[in-house]
Amino acid sequence: MGNVTITIARHFGSGGKTIGQMLAKDLGIKCYEKQIIKMASDDSGINEALFNQADEKLKRTPLFFGKSKGEYKGKLIAPDSEEFVSDHNLFNYQAKIIRELAEKESCVIIGRAADYVLKDNPNVVSVFVHASKEYCVRQAIERRAYTGKDVEKFVERTDKYRSDFYRYYTGQEWTDARNYDLCLNSERLGFEGTMEAIEAYIKVRFGKLPNE
Repeated sequence: MGNVTITIARHFGSGGKTIGQMLAKDLGIKCYEKQIIKMASDDSGINEALFNQADEKLKRTPLFFGKSKGEYKGKLIAPDSEEFVSDHNLFNYQAKIIRELAEKESCVIIGRAADYVLKDNPNVVSVFVHASKEYCVRQAIERRAYTGKDVEKFVERTDKYRSDFYRYYTGQEWTDARNYDLCLNSERLGFEGTMEAIEAYIKVRFGKLPNE
């Protein structure tokens, strides 16, 4: 079977990150999210702060980025180029790390448009975890994911950022079900049930789980 990579995109508050971590623990494999930025920084020699600044710039100017459809091609820009620290090359280095992780080991990768980066890899299971806005807001409050007054607006802004990020770097729509193998409603299934649904799919598709 080889390595299996499970990518998880998720609505903020749907529990997608928690479900990914639960899945990784249950399968005895690693889960990667923000570590990818640190690894991309180490690999490229580009200051980690620049990766975070690119994300923050997208959050602050969503209209500008929303109009740009720069599809990821995978080619790294040389250090002697003026574009070496451009937004797209920073993403290219993150994508390089994602591809290397998928080749090296079975793992779970949260966000970073990993499903698109690995779309031609036959051993990838791409998942989108979603739930109603009301459920996501309740979860954000209960889990203290946001302590400000207007939680609903924060949930909306975060999902808008994730959608813009995906569109900007892939040219695709984040919530398009055709981009994923599974779209699962965590509100209906619960966290444990969503994890079990992913494992059931892996077992049907590959005949066994990565830890078997």
